[in-house]
Amino acid sequence: MFESQSQLSEYPELLRQLLSRRGIKTTQAAQDFFSIDYAKGHDPYLLKDMRKGVERITQAIRQCFEGVLRPEQILIFSDYDHDGVPGAVVLYDFFKKIGLGGKSENGKNDIGGVRVYIPQRHDEGFGLNREAVEGFARDGVKLMITIDCGITDVEEVALAQKLGMDVIITDHHIAPDVLPPAYAIINPKQSDCEYPEKMLCGSGVIFKVVQALVTHKPLRNLLAARDIEIVDGWEKWLLDMVGIATFSDMVPLLGENRIFAHYGLKVLRKSPRAGLAALLRKLKIDQRYLSEDDIGFMISPRINAASRMGVPMDAFKLLSTEDVSQAGALAEHLDHINNERKGKVASLVKEIRKILAERFEKLSAEVSVIVAGNPNWSPALLGLVAGKLVEEYDRPVFLWGRDGDEMTGTIKGSCRSNGKISLVDVMNATDKKVFKDFGGHAGAGGFSVEPEQIHYFQTELEKALASLSTKNDLKNLVEGQTDQGQAEDTPQEDAEISLEDVTWQTYTLVEKMAPFGMANPKPIFRIRDVILDAVKLFGKEKNHLELITKNIAGKKLSAIGFFMTEDNFENKALRAGAKVDLFVTMEKSMFRGFPELRLRIVDVKSV
Repeated sequence: MFESQSQLSEYPELLRQLLSRRGIKTTQAAQDFFSIDYAKGHDPYLLKDMRKGVERITQAIRQCFEGVLRPEQILIFSDYDHDGVPGAVVLYDFFKKIGLGGKSENGKNDIGGVRVYIPQRHDEGFGLNREAVEGFARDGVKLMITIDCGITDVEEVALAQKLGMDVIITDHHIAPDVLPPAYAIINPKQSDCEYPEKMLCGSGVIFKVVQALVTHKPLRNLLAARDIEIVDGWEKWLLDMVGIATFSDMVPLLGENRIFAHYGLKVLRKSPRAGLAALLRKLKIDQRYLSEDDIGFMISPRINAASRMGVPMDAFKLLSTEDVSQAGALAEHLDHINNERKGKVASLVKEIRKILAERFEKLSAEVSVIVAGNPNWSPALLGLVAGKLVEEYDRPVFLWGRDGDEMTGTIKGSCRSNGKISLVDVMNATDKKVFKDFGGHAGAGGFSVEPEQIHYFQTELEKALASLSTKNDLKNLVEGQTDQGQAEDTPQEDAEISLEDVTWQTYTLVEKMAPFGMANPKPIFRIRDVILDAVKLFGKEKNHLELITKNIAGKKLSAIGFFMTEDNFENKALRAGAKVDLFVTMEKSMFRGFPELRLRIVDVKSV
């Protein structure tokens, strides 16, 4: 049934098929894929400026111990999202481990020599800003370490250096031609950086900094003189935060990221963090069986909700607190504001759908990009809204709102791609007069626009897309992604199986491919000619779909589609007795406290 690969003959047929679909066709490549070993991570000192940065941090630690400077001399400045916040916890935990940590309040108080500052998404925007930098200087900060931001902040870093602060940038975003004048820049995407793994997330980069610090001999000697011991391998306990960020930030789960994801899940399932435990209890997730989906669909949105609703430090506090009562209160709070955020996003999506319906009788293929904006829209929510619209309309979406006061605030927005183009390429190809600033990844980005340019915004984006299309420069999001020759609206299955193949033995083979995520998605299976026994909607709002069928032996099998109804599929009249092809993934559910093998719906096609 499956294509045989002579090089992979030692593996079962299904595993050979799954490996081949991921471009793994030799014995050595398969061994490398399955052999996930922490020791195979790269030397952190291969990162450009790592040694320089570590020596400067060691100097700052020494000055904190000796009281040469004011206590709050080290500032951790992180981005406000599901990558930056866990990264801030990683570095904060290191400082706390060596005796410099303490209580954090809104990023403005002394925490034993270390301060944490997370900017307001709505008021301050992404990255460094002049007002914050000037405030740090007045407070006597001498060393600022950025996490998941800073690589494009040329003017702000120059100001910090002028005001007497050394800045160490740790970032993973695309490096511009002109780099900030920082003391050190640790970013694998620098053109002259020799680090082998270019696709680390921001938390992954700061973890490499901690790896370098805990092996730095001068620092070890300094700590030993104060009877502070860091046991070899202690930093592995920080991989719970790196794991959350690696899964959430959609970096390819290959190479070192696969190591971080694998061990991140292991640590998360054992993590003693009070806030994490409280959040999982609130969400009714058994920590022992935490999955990739739990991170992506349950934990990550609540981290992001804090910044989208104006309280980014609450997410940091949740993940870093050791106070059980505070952890419970914060978990309740983040869950509440996430529900509030969902309501606001749903309302915005509905409003924009109405705008598009009035603007276009039908969204034809000639409409290459969707652009919409309103001064009353909160920029903090627009990334989520754009993501939902991309799924619905299958083309790039750029949405804008206004930051702060309607008359004086800056126009800011978010954009999302449908996977067929790189947004960075599009924004780079747009007339430079349009954007005041922009940045991001191939699939997601943010921007600001001068008010007088907003009237030309859509036209200029359409010109940029046309130009790229003419030059044949449009890029897939995932490097190496290939066209499998299937119809655009048909899922690309990894293998074809029967209902009889849905067994724990098959699932065991599938599980060997984990952890799943970007560049290593869950295998999609096609099951042909399935007769549906029953079609059910469940949940309080009846917005989840269950398709029930039976195999030849009469064993009941369930296929679940969360936030799906019959209207999601071309055959909108799903009914008992219908014959369909199912496109599904296979998963182990612990919902009722015991393992249950079930199918997760990807698509359904009429036969």
